[in-house]
Amino acid sequence: MTTISGARQAGPRKPQLNLTVRSRELLSPSMVRVVLGLDEPERYADIVPPEKYVKLVFLRPGQEHPCPEHPGAAGAAVPGPGAEEPGSAPPVPEAGGNPDYWELKETLPGDQQPVTRHLTIRRYVPERHELWMDFVLHGDEGFAGPWAAGAEPGDRIIALGPGGKWTPAPDAAWTLLAADDAAIPAALAVLEALPASAQGEVLLEVDSPCDVQPVSAPAGMAVRWVFRAEDGPCEDPALVRAVREAGWPADPQGVQVFAHGEREVMKALREELFTRRRLERGQVSLSGYWARGRTEDVFQAEKKLPVGQIL
Repeated sequence: MTTISGARQAGPRKPQLNLTVRSRELLSPSMVRVVLGLDEPERYADIVPPEKYVKLVFLRPGQEHPCPEHPGAAGAAVPGPGAEEPGSAPPVPEAGGNPDYWELKETLPGDQQPVTRHLTIRRYVPERHELWMDFVLHGDEGFAGPWAAGAEPGDRIIALGPGGKWTPAPDAAWTLLAADDAAIPAALAVLEALPASAQGEVLLEVDSPCDVQPVSAPAGMAVRWVFRAEDGPCEDPALVRAVREAGWPADPQGVQVFAHGEREVMKALREELFTRRRLERGQVSLSGYWARGRTEDVFQAEKKLPVGQIL
């Protein structure tokens, strides 16, 4: 159940999912939900792990193609270089009007490549051919948040996936889910996958009480919100303190932990989980979703370096 770093080998290409925005809902001042319809539902191959993710693709200007079903709509675009060279052929559009991402990746120079960002699928609704995605809002910073904040019904975007690895054991004696804003959608997806008999705690870290949102959980799963705004200058991060203060069972057998969030906070949890609580690696999914002070591209590149290793 552990996320273990190692040599990465090129795997099979994830299918391109052409998505159309159906609705947008503000869940809190810091999080917005975008519901996306699958234009070709047969392309989406669901997987067992509840912590599913896709790569969202943000196209450069000149790469998007309008969709006949949504006149005037186009793939999500980001500012920067990428307009077609004079005399060059435009990318071949996919069914539904989007360009073929893999063709763009193979044929365009580096400074014209589309930008990709990992996003958790909060929920897959097969009977409606829908993906729900919850985005953290950081103002105008980044790609995914600003796009989600302005998304309107009919807007289009490309995704690749899904992927995912960790599946909770339904017969675990006690479960701990710990996540910051970026990982809350994943933690809540895992929470929904637990049986009604599950016992344990859910620890969710946000900036302040204004960012709390309603959460449904099995009766035996206590949900607690913790707030970064209450951190003192010399204190451990709020999520680390909350994990330390959780109602841990005396016996580590049958315990499972899903702790995902900021990279250095996840590193700070290692002593608590593996030394003090005597958990084995197979009982823990510990993963960094982002790193404070790093752009997404730097964070991803550092995953191959010692600074980027969680386990």
